Amino acid sequence: MSSTGLLEARPLIPALHCRDVRVSFRDHEVVCGVDLELASGEWLGIIGPNGAGKSTLLRSVIGLTDFLGTVALGDGSAPGAADVALVPQFPVLPKGMTVAEYVLLGRTAHLGWLARESQSDRQIVSSVLHRLELSAFADRFVSTLSGGEAQQVVVARALAQQCPVLLLDEPTSALDVGHQVSVLELVDDLRRTEGLSVLAAMHDLSAAARFADRLILIDHGRIVAQGTPAEVLNADLLSAVYDTPLTVQPIDGELVVLPASRRREKEPS
Repeated sequence: MSSTGLLEARPLIPALHCRDVRVSFRDHEVVCGVDLELASGEWLGIIGPNGAGKSTLLRSVIGLTDFLGTVALGDGSAPGAADVALVPQFPVLPKGMTVAEYVLLGRTAHLGWLARESQSDRQIVSSVLHRLELSAFADRFVSTLSGGEAQQVVVARALAQQCPVLLLDEPTSALDVGHQVSVLELVDDLRRTEGLSVLAAMHDLSAAARFADRLILIDHGRIVAQGTPAEVLNADLLSAVYDTPLTVQPIDGELVVLPASRRREKEPS
């Protein structure tokens, strides 16, 4: 592997696992005993309706939400800032900071006490901006970006962090179709070529089918199905969980999830 890659080579060991993870807000349990294992280089998609607990589970993995149970890396240690990076669903972008400065914050996890960013850190940022076609935005203030542009910049910061595990919380919700595909394809390329492991909460079921190796379907904080996309994306199961009629169609070799028609034929008078 080239030394110029965004991620260094990692041992082929399980990347991350959760055991009996539980999260409660007041008296309501929103994540209910979740077990999962993310393999090195795998894309594991988390799907489910709004409020199912997907985002809360990701926040637990990165330590932003208190939880019961165990979250650990493949070697058994607790994940730290240099191990796991998060692309949040609703990022907060500081005013008065340029895109390059914001993406450079991703290197903070690798700096020692009072250390400053090196030329190598800045080269990594430059490489990430180039790969996401954001170089022209480097000197713009983040406060001037559109929603889609801002989402791409948040992805860039997470990639600049160079963690072996990337958490995506519906990272393309503000992007147009073209940029959705380019961002997801870049992440997919990094996991295939440089061993990045991806745990992604995904709203778009068809995109989840296309990019994920395995899927976990969560409903009311519990895993109700897991397996390959072909195993999990069952029309009857999805329709029940999402409480709306859905169909699953193979199109050009890929599974596409579509809403079923609610129209009923009128009975003859």
